[in-house]
Amino acid sequence: MPDEALPPVEPELLVATFSPQGTLLYRNEAWINTFGDTNPPWERLSQEDGDLATRYVGEAAGGLLVTNQLFFVHTPAREEPLPALLHFLPVFRDWAAMARSVQAVMVTGEMLTAPGSWMASQTLRHRMETLGRMTMGIAHDFNNLLSSILGHLELLKSAWPGEAPAYLMDEHLHPVEQAALDGAALVRKIQQYIRQEKEATFEPVDLPTLIRDVAMLTKPYWYNEPRLQGIAIDLELDLDPVPPIMGLAAELRDVFVNLILNAVQAMPQGGHITIRTRHEPERGVVVHLADTGTGIPERIQARIFEPLFTTKGQRGTGMGLAVCYGIVQEHDGSIEVQSRLGQGTVFILTFPPAHMKVLPPPSGEPPPPQRRARILIVDDEPGVRTVLAKLLALKGHEARVAGSGSEALALAEREPFDLVITDQGMPEMNGRQLARALRRRFPDLPVLLLTGDTDAGEADESVSAVHAKPFRIDQLNSLIQALLAS
Repeated sequence: MPDEALPPVEPELLVATFSPQGTLLYRNEAWINTFGDTNPPWERLSQEDGDLATRYVGEAAGGLLVTNQLFFVHTPAREEPLPALLHFLPVFRDWAAMARSVQAVMVTGEMLTAPGSWMASQTLRHRMETLGRMTMGIAHDFNNLLSSILGHLELLKSAWPGEAPAYLMDEHLHPVEQAALDGAALVRKIQQYIRQEKEATFEPVDLPTLIRDVAMLTKPYWYNEPRLQGIAIDLELDLDPVPPIMGLAAELRDVFVNLILNAVQAMPQGGHITIRTRHEPERGVVVHLADTGTGIPERIQARIFEPLFTTKGQRGTGMGLAVCYGIVQEHDGSIEVQSRLGQGTVFILTFPPAHMKVLPPPSGEPPPPQRRARILIVDDEPGVRTVLAKLLALKGHEARVAGSGSEALALAEREPFDLVITDQGMPEMNGRQLARALRRRFPDLPVLLLTGDTDAGEADESVSAVHAKPFRIDQLNSLIQALLAS
């Protein structure tokens, strides 16, 4: 730790003397300037610190040596408390005697004064905490926006006369839907990082399917935009079927998006990108992503995965490949580069295949009939509750909406409902408070908490289930059917 990060010690010593009974007898000017001119002298300490100081005086009066005790003094001139290091020393009447008694207790100490850098660090910490709270609020709002986007996409697909054209689905609707889902996954990752939560559970991922999605998602970057500039870049997929790998699809998509965008930037005059998948039993699932770009000089190939290392000057952050490397490592994989100047670059990614359990064949029994329900939707965001009501109508449900907890309670008193779906973060009354109020009046009414917060908790005696925003209507309807059945 650098020396400037350590609080310096002021040369003036704090001194106070107490009787064995705890009565203050003497204090020097430095003590008065710090602890104030009060008796007892602990009014500028917190209640807990004041009790500790009184206890240590008593322990010293009993003959114990109590040293190096840290206290925080609240002075009128400072918003932040100042740290003080105090020592409680018994003063014996006759040190040499076997039956010595304590004549007084001396308390000495030093103020650990905070330099400008300490105040700056406290200010920075406060700003970071404030930024974290703001980010969580923005994340909640962003999840609501994504819920609206996904909901309107599903409504658009359902409203299309007949089957939507394949080109429209593949080139437009599906990429927008996937981008919204990946955005939701990114928001969850930010929320988990701020709260220091564990990552989501890995699931089986089919890399050829994922790579096809990424190719379509990035098409504006490698196809449309270059052609507007008179440049031709082609992307070829050579995707053999491979075993699934365990991972987070959103993070893996981020890896391949980064690699494709890097390839595009390495081909300012145009070129060719090839992505192929192979299963090599001795290595695992292997992905080659090659471009015909400018190549990477041999002297810097070993550094391209280092954080903050970039060859793009002001245009680069040096984090893209570092993030890719970290994600691949989290998936127990490896990533390496092979490149020659003027001859292009190949990134080789290797992942262990998942050990999949063989599922029994379907029993052939028809699925249980779908129950139609009267559902009360409670959300302070008009766009979310409107889209959700329309989506539930597509599934045959009858939906009523309320913009607040009080409005929902009034509706529930007037009309019967089979289920309530409520947001968590609402003014005046949040989702769990509403659920408790409903449970007191309607003990058998299921309440589903639909929220964009990762810390909304789990189901309990008032909330029947918790589901995250943004949502897919098929998944949400499956949960509704389960709640109605139970």
